This record gives sequence, C-alpha cells and structure tokens, in this order.
Amino acid sequence: MLLQQAYSEDAMGRTQVFDWFRRFKEDRTSVESDSRLGRPLTTRKEEMVGSERIVHHEYGPDGQTINKEFYLEVLRRLRESVPRKRPEKWWDGDWILHHDNAPTHTSHLVRQFLAKHGTTQLQQPPYSPDLAPCNFFLFPRLKKVLKGHRFEATEDIKRYSTKTLLDIPKEKFAKCFQQWQQRWAKCVTAEGNCVEDN
Repeated sequence: MLLQQAYSEDAMGRTQVFDWFRRFKEDRTSVESDSRLGRPLTTRKEEMVGSERIVHHEYGPDGQTINKEFYLEVLRRLRESVPRKRPEKWWDGDWILHHDNAPTHTSHLVRQFLAKHGTTQLQQPPYSPDLAPCNFFLFPRLKKVLKGHRFEATEDIKRYSTKTLLDIPKEKFAKCFQQWQQRWAKCVTAEGNCVEDN
C-alpha cells in the first residue's frame, strides 16, 4: 500500500484505512478512537474463549469451485450467523475475521465487501499457514476422525464431519484460542516471517 511505503510502520494498515473511510463517510468528524466500556482487553479475550463454538459452517455444492463469488456469499451468510449466535459480540463489534491468504480470501471483491461492512480482519502474513485455526486445529481434527473410514455417499461425509465439528467441547476451542495467541506472538517475534508448528 502506498501509505505504508511512504510512512513505513507509522501508517495504518489497509483494513484500518477502509474502516476510517467508512466512519468519515457516515459523517464522523473526530479522529479520536471510540471509548470502550468494560474490562480490559485481556479479560474480554478470556471471556470470549469460554463461549467459543463453531458460528457458521457450510459445504460447497458438488462441482462448485470455491471462487471469490462463492466465498463472498459464504461471508454474507456468516454475517447473518454472528448476530444470531453471538449477539453480544455482534453488537459490541467484538469479533474479528481471520482467514488465510488463499486468493479467494484476498480478492478485491472480498476485501471490498469486508471493508464496506466494517468487518475487522486479522491480516495473515504470507507463507504462514500454521497461524489459521482451521489449518492447525479444525482440519487436522477432521482428517484424524475421517481417516480409514469408507463412506457410501458425499452426504455421509458431510454428516460425519458436521457431527465431529459440533461435538468439539468448549475447552478444546479455548485451548485452540490460546495456541492461536501463542502462534501470533511467535509471528510478531519473528517480525512476520513464516511461523510453523514443529
């Protein structure tokens, strides 16, 4: 981004720029951050961990390529799920989206949609697949459970996978969130370089 080239680390990231643009477009005049009520961020994170579960999941139709247009529709449905399943997070604006750097996730169409709706994203550094919880927590868990099973139909795989996802206890999600924070701490220490779990 040109701002970051000109001002290095003093410049806001792309998501922040879009967020502030949206705020000013909605007639905001102050550049001061909004005051937040409640406890400190660390306590709020611990609270969030205690209530985490799968908020939204879905399977693509047979033969569907997961392209930017399809992913955009998934994000629309996710935005509908969050207020229903986590109303307190939705109304407080206390949720973030973290997806990896797949071209579908980083397309201009998707970034535009997320900026338009003020969705806070956690930007993933390049070549660090082990930072996304899907990659280090959910997918390995699914692979382990599905390995060695033979299924008669795609619907059987979907049903088995969904049951596996929904049966994950809250404590496991809490541990996943702690691992996620530790992985990000390593990434920050490594100045954004590749972080892989050994």
